[in-house]
Amino acid sequence: MSAVDGQLGFSKQLAAHGTPIPGVVLFDLPVYGDNRGWFKENWQREKMATLGLPDFGPVQNNISFNATAGTTRGIHAEPWDKFISVATGRVFGAWVDLREGPSFGAVFTAELDPSTAIFVPRGVGNAFQTLEDGTAYTYLVNDHWSAAAQGEYTFLNLADETAAIAWPIPLDRAELSEKDRAHPRLADVTPMQPKKILVLGADGQLGKALRAEYDGAAHLEFAARGEFDLADPASYADRNWKDYSAVVNAAAYTAVDAAETPQGRRTAWAVNVAAVAQLARIAVEHRLTLVHVSSDYVFDGAEALHTEDEPFSPLGVYGQTKAAGDAVASVAPRHYIVRTSWVIGEGTNFVATMADLARRGIEPSVVEDQIGRPTFTADLAAGIRHLLEGNAPYGTYNLTGAGPEASWADIAADVFAAAGTDPARVHRVSTAEYFAGRAAAPRPLRSTLDLAKITATGFHPTPWTDRLHDRPLAEEEGDAAG
Repeated sequence: MSAVDGQLGFSKQLAAHGTPIPGVVLFDLPVYGDNRGWFKENWQREKMATLGLPDFGPVQNNISFNATAGTTRGIHAEPWDKFISVATGRVFGAWVDLREGPSFGAVFTAELDPSTAIFVPRGVGNAFQTLEDGTAYTYLVNDHWSAAAQGEYTFLNLADETAAIAWPIPLDRAELSEKDRAHPRLADVTPMQPKKILVLGADGQLGKALRAEYDGAAHLEFAARGEFDLADPASYADRNWKDYSAVVNAAAYTAVDAAETPQGRRTAWAVNVAAVAQLARIAVEHRLTLVHVSSDYVFDGAEALHTEDEPFSPLGVYGQTKAAGDAVASVAPRHYIVRTSWVIGEGTNFVATMADLARRGIEPSVVEDQIGRPTFTADLAAGIRHLLEGNAPYGTYNLTGAGPEASWADIAADVFAAAGTDPARVHRVSTAEYFAGRAAAPRPLRSTLDLAKITATGFHPTPWTDRLHDRPLAEEEGDAAG
C-alpha cells in the first residue's frame, strides 16, 4: 500500500451522512489509486441523488487555490446551493445555518480531504481553514456568480462567540482578509429569507384560503389576474424567477358549460393548457416546484373510486383541457399535481347558494346521481402546504375532504338541515332531468377520489361533514350569498 492509500483510505464506499444543519449532507467519496496517484468521481449525479443529494442543477465550477496552511475564508452564506470538495490537501470546514428559522445558528464542522465532500444549501454560511500548503478547494454552484449577487450574501464573523468554532489554527495566527475580520456577530446578523412562493389566482377561492393558511408569511407572494395575466407573455418575462422556489397555480378557467362554446373553448385551452405549459417551462429552466391544481373532470366517472394513476378519460372540453394541463405540468421534474373535486371556499359556491335558498324558503331541484366528496379550500390549502414543506415525493395527489361520499342532493339536504330547514324541501332529480332543454357540458357521475396516497405522506383531510357543520349556515352564509 502506498502513502496515498493510507492518507485517503481507498476502502471507503460512497455514503451520505446527515448533520445538525437541515439540508447539509456530508459525503464519503471512493478514491481509487495506485503507484501513479489516485482517481475519484467527485460529483456523480445519479449515484448521489439516490443517496439523497438534491438534483440541484450546478451551472458553474469554482476552484480556490490556497498557498499556505492556515488560510481561512468565510463565513459566507450565498444565495445558491453548492457542492464542496477538496482536489488536493486538507481543510477544516465550518458551516453555520444563517437561514431564517428554528435552526438559525446551528453549527457543523468537519475535516475535508479528497475522500470527502459536502452539500451546502442556500443560506448556510460556509468557511474553511487550510491544514496543508497548496490546498485546492473546489465547489459546484447552481447559479452564475456576479458582482451584483454579492449584495445578497449573509455574513458571520469567524470569531463569533456563539458559534464558538474551534479553529485548528487560532485566528490570530491565521491568514484572513480584512473583510472577513469585519463581519458581524450572530446577534447582528439578519437571517437570509427563504425564496418566495408565488401564488397565481390569488383572489380565487383557493387563493384566499392560501392567504389564510400562510397568514401573512413574508415568503409568500400573491398575484391576482391584474398582477399576473396567464394569457400575457409579458407576465412570464417580467419576473426574476431566481427569487422563487415554487409556483402554485391556483388559477384556472372553470366555466364547465361555457367551455363548450367557441369562445369558451379557446379561453379554456389558453388558461388551462397553454399557460400551464409556460409555467412548466419556467419550472424546468429555474428548478422551481410547480404546484398545479387538477380536477375530477379528467375522468369520465366510470370508476367508483379514482386513483392517481387512472388513465385520462374526460367527457367535455373543460375536462379535456384539465387533462392536457396535467400532462404538461408533469414535465416539470419538481411538480405536485393536486387533483380535487367539488371545491367550496370563500365567495359564491354550492354550500353558500343552498344556505341562501334555505333562508329564503326556496325549494331547489338538486341532482342525486352525481356522487363524490366536496373539498373545502382550507383542506386544499393545508394539503398544498404539507406537500411543499413535508418533502413528499413529487407527483400527482388526490386531495378532497375525507368522510363518506355523497350526492349533490345529499349535501344540499345537509345544508338545509344545518340551516334549520326541512331537508325534504330539496327535490332530488337526475342529471338528465336537471339539464333537460338546456345546453350543458357532460359531467362525470362518479367523482370520488382515492385519498390513500396523500394520507400516506402524513396529511389527513378533515371530513367534509365536519367542515360543513362548522360553517354558520343559518345567517352568515345566506347574507354573503345574497
